[in-house]
Amino acid sequence: MPARLPSWAWVTGLTVGGTVAVVVLAVQADKGPHPTAAAARPSASASASAHPAPKPTRTADPAVPDGSGTGRRIVYSLGQKRVWLVDASEKATRTFTVWPGTVDPDPGTYTISNTRPATTGSDGVPIEHVLYFAGKSGLSIAFSNAVDGSSPAPAAGQQTSGIRMPKADGAALWTFGTEPDTRVTVVS
Repeated sequence: MPARLPSWAWVTGLTVGGTVAVVVLAVQADKGPHPTAAAARPSASASASAHPAPKPTRTADPAVPDGSGTGRRIVYSLGQKRVWLVDASEKATRTFTVWPGTVDPDPGTYTISNTRPATTGSDGVPIEHVLYFAGKSGLSIAFSNAVDGSSPAPAAGQQTSGIRMPKADGAALWTFGTEPDTRVTVVS
C-alpha cells in the first residue's frame, strides 16, 4: 500500500502552487498596457478603454424671460417656477427653481414691500429670508425658504402664498432682495 501524504503537505503544496500562479500572472500583467487615472474611472460603457470618457456637458441655465423689464431686478416666472437675480448690467447672477404656494401673484412689476428675517409660514412651517412683494386673495405673497430646507406640500384645500426655495437660494435671494427699492417682475 502506497504511503499517504499528511494533510499539511497538501496544504503547503497548494499554497506554493497558488502563489506561483499569482506571481506569473502579475509578471504578465506588468508587461501589458497600463490604464491612466481617467480611464480607470467607471463609465457607462461595459468595455474598458484606454481613452478617458468625455466630460458631461453642463446645460446652460435658462435665459431671463423676454419682457421681464430692465435693470436690477428679481424675475419670477410662474410657468417655469423659476427665479432669476438680474444685476444692473442685465446679467443673471443666479437662477433656481422654486416651489410656489397655491395662490400665485398676478404678472406685473412689484417692489419688495417688507422683509422678515424669520417667521412662521401660513402652513405652520418655520421660514426665513422672507421678502414680501404682492398680495392676492387676502394673502401676502412672499419669497422664503423653510428653516430646515424642506418644501412640504400644502395641506389639501389650504391656500398658501409662500414661494419656497432651497435654503442656499433663499439666502442669496435675501442678500439680493434686501437692497433698497428692489423690484420683482412676475411673468407668465
